[in-house]
Amino acid sequence: MRVGFDNDMYIEMQAVRIRERIAQFGGKLYLEFGGKLFDDYHASRVLPGFEPDSKVRMLMTLADDAEVIIAINANHIEGNKHRSDIGIAYSEDVLRLMDVYREMGLLVGGVVITHFTGQPHAEAYQRRLESMGIKCYRHYVIDRYPSDIDHIVSDEGFGKNDYIMTERPLVVVTAPGPGSGKLATCLSQLYHENMHGVTCGYAKFETFPVWNLPLKHPVNIAYEAATADLEDNNIIDPFHLEAYGDIAINYNRDVETFPVLKAMMESILGESPYQSPTDMGVNMVGNCICDDEVCSDAARNEVVRRYFRAREQLARAGTGKEEVGKLELLMKDAGVDVNLSPAHQAALEKADASGLPAGAMVLPDGTLVTGKTSELLGAASSLLLNALKVVAGIDDSTYIVSDAALEPICHLKTEHLHSINPRLHSDETLIALSISSATDPLAQKAIDATEALRGCDAYFSVIISSIDEKTYSKLGINVCCEPVFERRAYYHR
Repeated sequence: MRVGFDNDMYIEMQAVRIRERIAQFGGKLYLEFGGKLFDDYHASRVLPGFEPDSKVRMLMTLADDAEVIIAINANHIEGNKHRSDIGIAYSEDVLRLMDVYREMGLLVGGVVITHFTGQPHAEAYQRRLESMGIKCYRHYVIDRYPSDIDHIVSDEGFGKNDYIMTERPLVVVTAPGPGSGKLATCLSQLYHENMHGVTCGYAKFETFPVWNLPLKHPVNIAYEAATADLEDNNIIDPFHLEAYGDIAINYNRDVETFPVLKAMMESILGESPYQSPTDMGVNMVGNCICDDEVCSDAARNEVVRRYFRAREQLARAGTGKEEVGKLELLMKDAGVDVNLSPAHQAALEKADASGLPAGAMVLPDGTLVTGKTSELLGAASSLLLNALKVVAGIDDSTYIVSDAALEPICHLKTEHLHSINPRLHSDETLIALSISSATDPLAQKAIDATEALRGCDAYFSVIISSIDEKTYSKLGINVCCEPVFERRAYYHR
């Protein structure tokens, strides 16, 4: 794949920038970490060369000076809120995140339960964490937040929150998802640290929008597409323009809340260190784009992918009509349509010609590969095998999965697991390919080629199964589906 982002430069520049901000505040900084810390696949798609774990790798260079606090909203615990990308509850993701950070050598200082009002499940969750030896703190709902500054910055406001004992110069406040109360946690800590005579500051780390790229740059448009369901909008930061005469890009929520945030910092610290929401950020992503054309092309493709995913969600659940409408406008802003990738039209043409569900994929060298549903393989399985043959240099007419491997799996599915669909999903096809590799070197060669498909785009003429989507995701293949189901039914898995 073409590279448009210098990842090594980013890790170095970002660490230096954070150290500068720590020094600015006398040696202690609370850093609100937005987005995903170690699995930022959106950034890796729109900035080719950016590694999904770049941010946590950057933090590892600061590991001796850093500790992590994880915030989780009590209402998310009570409502058993799940992450849509990996399908686990926020409460469980906190534990997963802690394991990852500890394995990477980062100190985890504890968990803070925000928006606490005595929710029973949140209380039980705290007892569970404490029984595991995890430090746990409560931050409460504050009346008239965020409008009544005098009340918020008082013993009855931030003062009633638990004081989180931290020991390192850099305190990273992160969370399993949005709405977890990271900002309020940072501000509450500023209040308590100030009451204890500790000099410290606050900064924000958000990868997107990229403040020093144009408002309508494809990378920033792709961020709006990624948050279309949240109704976020990129805008020019008016406070930054007024203070410095420079154009900087931020998003509407940060701009709208900045006057209140600035007033809170003035009340806590005596004066605000920032004149604009852009001032608060430490993001250096825009400085590390080494090929703007590559990143722009990748971002345009991401906008189209987001559109197809929203259309699929509308077909599956009947929700997200407004999101689809916004994404249509964003595609116009980016100057693209549904046929940006040649794989889209190729999948439809293959389906029309065969009368069966079909798919198409663009390989790293630009080669277009197709696949259709057969007696034993679904469209996703067929396309995957055909793509692996091409990148592995195996002739298309060669069978790399033996019938001896396929037929027993199909028999198991229909006769013993009572599936009405005998065709193999892509994960089952990979298992059959692995079985075949025991006796066929070409099958092993195809397995070894799976990494070559990472970053490719695949389009299908119908909505493929969630199992196939997950398998493609694990392989790093981006999936887009026409918003129609393979069969006429009310229930679809």
